[in-house]
Amino acid sequence: MLERSQARAGYGQPVIPANIEREYVSLADIKQFLWRHAPFIAAWAAAGAAIGLFYILTSDPIYTARTQILIEPNIPQILNQQSEINLSLDTSQVETQLAVLRSDKIANMVIDQLDLENNPNFTSPLGAPLGVRIMRLLTLLGLASPDDGTGPDEDGDALTAGEDGEELTEFVRRQRVLRNFQEGLTVTRAGVSYAIDIWFRSRDPELAARIANATAAAFVREQLETRSESASEGLRWLEARIQEVRAQMNHATKVVQEFRARHDFSIPSGDEQSGPTLEELEVTADTYRRMYESLLEAFTSSVNQQPYLIADARVIGEATRPLTSSHPRKTLTLAFTTTAGLLLGLGLAIARHLADRSLRSSRQVQDELGLDVIAELPVVRFRNRGHGGILEVQRQSQSLFSRALRDAARVHLAGDAARHLRLLGVISAVPTAGKGAVAGNLAALAARAGRRTLLIDGDPEHPDLTEFFSGEGGRQRPPNLDFLACTAEPVARLLAGQPEALEAYADHDLVIVNLPDMTAETAYADAAAAMDAVVVVAEWGRTPIDLVQELVSDLRALKVMTPGVVLTKVRSLSTQKYRRRLRWWKR
Repeated sequence: MLERSQARAGYGQPVIPANIEREYVSLADIKQFLWRHAPFIAAWAAAGAAIGLFYILTSDPIYTARTQILIEPNIPQILNQQSEINLSLDTSQVETQLAVLRSDKIANMVIDQLDLENNPNFTSPLGAPLGVRIMRLLTLLGLASPDDGTGPDEDGDALTAGEDGEELTEFVRRQRVLRNFQEGLTVTRAGVSYAIDIWFRSRDPELAARIANATAAAFVREQLETRSESASEGLRWLEARIQEVRAQMNHATKVVQEFRARHDFSIPSGDEQSGPTLEELEVTADTYRRMYESLLEAFTSSVNQQPYLIADARVIGEATRPLTSSHPRKTLTLAFTTTAGLLLGLGLAIARHLADRSLRSSRQVQDELGLDVIAELPVVRFRNRGHGGILEVQRQSQSLFSRALRDAARVHLAGDAARHLRLLGVISAVPTAGKGAVAGNLAALAARAGRRTLLIDGDPEHPDLTEFFSGEGGRQRPPNLDFLACTAEPVARLLAGQPEALEAYADHDLVIVNLPDMTAETAYADAAAAMDAVVVVAEWGRTPIDLVQELVSDLRALKVMTPGVVLTKVRSLSTQKYRRRLRWWKR
C-alpha cells in the first residue's frame, strides 16, 4: 500500500498540481460551510432578535390617527368640459397644497389652538434615549423600580431645559415644539386623486385624533383667510381707485362747465383757436365718468360676493380615536432584526471563511498540499484536551475515533512485505496538534493486531508519551507494545540521524516514532530522513496551512514518503453522515 501511495505521490510530488485551482463551488462545499458556521450565524441571528425584542419591550406604544381632505381643482368652466385637460391639471396644485399642509404656518395654528406647547403628552419625544430604554428593561426584569427616572415627565423636560439644565428661551422652546409636530405629522396624497391623507402619531390616541382634525381644520381656515385677505386687499385698491377716478371725473366736468361759461358755441377760425375745444373736454369728462361707473360696478360686485368665499379644500373624513397602536410593529420589527442579524452573520462567516488559513477539509488538504487525508479524528470530550487518550482505541474500541484510526491504519499504514515498512514517524507543524495521541493509538492498534511494536517518544520538549507510560499508562499497554522514553540514549542518537541506534530492537515488526514538531528547538530533519514514512498530524481549524505546507515541503526535500495527513479534533466529518446512514440501514 505504501508503494502505491509512493507511486501516486512521487515521493512528495503533489497529487494535484499547485497551479490548478478549482473554479467551482459544489453543493457539498455550501453544506459544509453552513454546517461549520451554523452556530456563528445562529448567534448573530439571535443577537438581532434580541435587539428587536429589546426595542419592542422598551418602546412606548404610538397611535396614529388619520383625517382626509379633498382639494377642489380650480378649472375654468370652459376647460371643465374637456376631459383631457382635467387629467393633467392636478399635479402642481395638489403638490402646492401638500407643501402648505407641511408648513410652519399650519403647525403654529394647531399648536396655538390646542395649546400643545404646555401638553406633556406632546412635548415628550416619541423616541426614548438608550439610557431610558435600558432602565425600562431593567424595570421589566424586576431589577429596577419604576421611579428611577423613566417616566414621561422626565422625557418632556428635554423641550423645556437645555443639556446643561438651564431654562430655554421662548424661541428655542417654540422651535422644539415645531420640530416635534413635524416629526409626528405625515401628509400624503391618496393615489392620483385630489384626496390628501393627514396622519399624526402620538402616545395619546385621543391627542393624535385631535391634532389630525385640527390640522385639517387649520388648512381649510387658512384657505378662507387667504381668500378673504386677498378680497379685502382688492376692495381697498378699488376704493382708492374710485376716489382717484371720481376726483378726475369731477375736475373734467368742472372744466367743461367753465369752458361753456366763458365761450359761445360758435366755431372759431384756425387763427383764433387755442387750447382744447368743448368737444374734447366733453369727451374727457365722459371717459372719466364711464371709468368711474365701471369701477363702482366692480366694487359693488366684490362686496356682494365676499360673504360667499369658499376654500379650495374640504374635510371628507374626520379622524377618530385609534383603538390599536401602530408602533412598534412587533412582528415586522422582530422579523427585520432577525433577518438583518442572520444576513450580517452570514456575511461575517463568509469573511471569516475567506480569511481562514487553517486546515478544515479533505479537499483543502488535496488542493493545498497534494496529499490525502488518511483519517479524520473527532473531538474526544474530556480526554487529552479533546485529542483523545493515548490508548483511546483500547479504552473505547468501537468509538468513532477508534474506528476512524483503525480504518486509516488498515488502508494506508499496513506493512508491505515488498517495502518492509518498519520505521513510521508521526510529526506535526505545531505542538498542539495531538501527534502524541495519534502515535500512541497507532502503536496500540498494531500491537493489538499481533505485531510486536515499539513506540518511541522522540519529542523531549513535550514528553507526553513518556509521562503517560511512566505512570498508569505503563500498566495499561498491550502485551506486544514496548515503549522507549525520550530520555533514553538510543532516542538521542536517532534524533541525531543515527538509525543504527535501534539495532537492539531489530526483532520488532513496527517502530513508531513521535518526532518533534516543526517549531520545536530539537531538530527533526535527521530523524525524519531515517524513517520509511512520516505521517503528518494537523488539528482541524487550528493548524495554519502555511506551516503545514512548509513542513510537507521539507519532507519532500528529504525524499521522505508521506502517506497523508491525519486531522484531529474534527468538528465536520466528511464521512460521519455516511456512517450514520449505514448504521441506520443495518437496523
